[in-house]
Amino acid sequence: MLIACWKIFSKAGEPGWAILIPIYSTIVFLKVAGKPLWWIILLFIPVVNLVVSILALVGLAKNFGKGGGTVAGLLLLPVIFYPILGFGDAEYIGTGEAEVAVE
Repeated sequence: MLIACWKIFSKAGEPGWAILIPIYSTIVFLKVAGKPLWWIILLFIPVVNLVVSILALVGLAKNFGKGGGTVAGLLLLPVIFYPILGFGDAEYIGTGEAEVAVE
């Protein structure tokens, strides 16, 4: 899982070693998922953290060009789907903010 997440961060243009630092890895994960930084506060609230985590996984899958099946896999079989995302042919396409800014 550690190596898969390292690879996911690297594909997104973030430092892979960020996965080794507990809170910083969450910040980078939210950034890769295209979610605002202040969502980290929501992760400390019980029950709300479950919803925020699922929405962050949806953002992660979307930013790698994947759909709902990948989100379900990341939730239910993370040991299989994180390596698929990290080592597979999925490319990080980002949140689309760069395209909007150019136009």
